[in-house]
Amino acid sequence: MTTATIPVEDMTEDQAKEELARLAREIAEHDRRYHGEDQPAISDAEYDALRRRNLAIEQFFPHLVREDSPSRRVGAPVSEKFEKVRHKVPMLSLDNAFSDEDVVEFVARIRRYLKLEPHTPIDMTAEPKIDGLSLSLRYEKGRLVSAATRGDGQEGENVTANARAVADIPNVLSGDHPDVIEVRGEVYMTHRDFRALNARQEAEGKQTYVNPRNTAAGSLRQLDPAMTAARPLKFFAYAWGEVSEMPAPTQMGMVEALKSYGFRTNELMRHCETATELLAHYKAIEEQRATLSYDIDGVVYKVDDLALQQRLGFVSRSPRWAIAHKFPAEKASTILRGIDIQVGRTGALTPVARLEPVTVGGVVVTNATLHNAEEIERLGIKIGDTVTVQRAGDVIPQILGYVPERRPKDAETFVFPTVCPCELKTPVVREGTAGGGEGVVRRCSGEFACPFQRIEHLRHFVSRRAFDIEGLGERQIEFFFNDPDLSVKSPADIFTLAGENLKKLKDKEGWGEVSAANLLAAIEARRTIPLDRMIYGLGIRHVGERTAVTLARAYGSWQDFHDAALAVAAGDVAAREEMDALEDIGDAVIDAVSNYFAEEHNRAVVEALAAQVDVEDAERPVMDSPVAGKTIVFTGALERMSRDEAKDMAERLGAKVAGSVSKKTDLVVAGPGAGSKLKKAAELGVEVIDEDAWFARVGGEV
Repeated sequence: MTTATIPVEDMTEDQAKEELARLAREIAEHDRRYHGEDQPAISDAEYDALRRRNLAIEQFFPHLVREDSPSRRVGAPVSEKFEKVRHKVPMLSLDNAFSDEDVVEFVARIRRYLKLEPHTPIDMTAEPKIDGLSLSLRYEKGRLVSAATRGDGQEGENVTANARAVADIPNVLSGDHPDVIEVRGEVYMTHRDFRALNARQEAEGKQTYVNPRNTAAGSLRQLDPAMTAARPLKFFAYAWGEVSEMPAPTQMGMVEALKSYGFRTNELMRHCETATELLAHYKAIEEQRATLSYDIDGVVYKVDDLALQQRLGFVSRSPRWAIAHKFPAEKASTILRGIDIQVGRTGALTPVARLEPVTVGGVVVTNATLHNAEEIERLGIKIGDTVTVQRAGDVIPQILGYVPERRPKDAETFVFPTVCPCELKTPVVREGTAGGGEGVVRRCSGEFACPFQRIEHLRHFVSRRAFDIEGLGERQIEFFFNDPDLSVKSPADIFTLAGENLKKLKDKEGWGEVSAANLLAAIEARRTIPLDRMIYGLGIRHVGERTAVTLARAYGSWQDFHDAALAVAAGDVAAREEMDALEDIGDAVIDAVSNYFAEEHNRAVVEALAAQVDVEDAERPVMDSPVAGKTIVFTGALERMSRDEAKDMAERLGAKVAGSVSKKTDLVVAGPGAGSKLKKAAELGVEVIDEDAWFARVGGEV
């Protein structure tokens, strides 16, 4: 028997050395023929099998990895930090369901959107939700050309070199594949491999790891691909991004296609037609959860028909046609050691429980949010109590209550502060409610004079969803804010960290020539910023990511948004009405924008920042359609499409959809039962058409 035919698990160390040497020579020769002469001597599948065997041996015998190992020969040089890769098709997250009722409503919601009868079957799929790291793999002409993490959904980290070192990821595809395909799935580590890795770490006197998910994520993001190759990572494929030619019309068919290309897919994926069938498969998977070789945290349901998926579309960052049904949270008991107060960027005081460290669902928990003073009172907890903790959705630590019989005699009642814990000790105020009563949120009245709020504003400004300045995390922001030489007090100050300030930075402990230059480069890279990120980065209350996108699309340019915001702040009725007419924009957002721009300090912050950056105009949808640039209002009972579907269609065609009729409205599409909006349109002389006329007008564009 030659070493080429010996199963990896049966090899001796000497046999492994011999086989690794043979594989290194053989794969190097095939690489030379393919890349140097463009004359491969073996098929793609045969080549991929050689690399898989090499990686399998290296994972069993990590100390035998050779200097000339194929896993060390990667397609991109190792850099000091990962480059960013913009996803051709965004990698969006899923909405969550936590109960059977949520799942029933999910299916009903799909039926309503598609205008189906209440009990019409819908072809759907159900599959385990793998607890790993999301990865997108781009193949061109069947060969892996890039790999990127999810990141913020729009752009991720380039981990191509490391992805090539994962045994389950083929460098070349098998079968009849599209010219271009982005394969998406989850990188994970099995329980057995995780235990073996920790045993090796312990034997070598090294730090052990907490759980398979974090270990898999950290392994994929190693700067040295050889380290990734030495970790036993695996990959499940279950989705796709850009595809030059779709190989199947259904979700199930696409997954079968991915399997034929050489990917591992999950055998527990099933076809279902009703919420009852989905829930039955959920319970079946939940019963198997403890016996599976890998971690899962729920079951994902998807509409099977890809044409229906496209029709259903997306809501913000989540698809309407899919949902993740999470398993119940795991629980543990620990001691409440104290309650700290954190001050957010809007001045809200949030109590945070300081806990005796406890492992919940494989993660060590030391803190849990308590939301507000009323929550502490509702739970009845005191400092020193033994409390029950769970990770809500297996993610967010949450205190459920305390154990009465274990309450110590010296348990201490927590008194919520009446002054801010900042150095100014400014009074804490409670917001009023719409009904005239007191709200639950307590805020520091110091506004921007409060150091906590100023620091939190800066942290928000550089966060991933806002300006995303690499190298400026929470600790760095606090350092720059408190350092008397650098004194970064506002966003604009970040963009002036050059010249003399940069020289000062190089002299600071922990900073040097390279790290200072890298930070400057990261800051310079963000001098050009999309409009929605600029708006979100300002930290206006009630203006989250989705609202920022809505405002950006509506106003188009920074100057137009800036002028509109100032006009609203100045009490311009027409400007307020124009903003109020935008879909999903109400009084809370308008008041927040008005208050923000009415405050002199805020205006100074904004103007100083705008002078430092170049704000890109918002990306526009289709602009050559018959309704592009027009403001549309849909009213009445639409018969050929749901209201949400109509809104999505209009926005795809470059139109703005408003919730009310004003003099800015260009067109009203009215169905049966249209009332006050139709009357308002008549008063203003706005064009009104019915649903059939709408389809006739945009027909060729839909």
